[in-house]
Amino acid sequence: MVKRKSGSLGKYWGYLLFVVLITAWLTSALGPAGLVALSALTTVFFLFRVPVWCGALTREREFCRRNARGLLMGCSYQQHKWQKLKLAVVPPKWRQLNRGLWVGPEKSVATVAALGGGVSAVVAVVDLIAK
Repeated sequence: MVKRKSGSLGKYWGYLLFVVLITAWLTSALGPAGLVALSALTTVFFLFRVPVWCGALTREREFCRRNARGLLMGCSYQQHKWQKLKLAVVPPKWRQLNRGLWVGPEKSVATVAALGGGVSAVVAVVDLIAK
């Protein structure tokens, strides 16, 4: 079995996509449908694929520093995956999730990009419906 090499572009393609999305909004190069597609891809990348720290709360009441995939996914510990899912779904836990989204610089950038992609998707859908 051949092991597939994953270069920097393979891990971080969403950042490039986010820059393309911002450029598309500033230049009006794409129509609303293209902006919806770019926004959705950007948001999905940052929520489920970007390499960041886990950020789940440990028994010592510190944030987990293990590697994870995406803002809403936990690390390799099954308990952390369930904890992050519960934080995202249960409204009283959203404050705790919000604290975990800002634990490091790369997680802060990913959080801002995910929020920007989500807002961009909503605005593009409204623009698409309005036309």
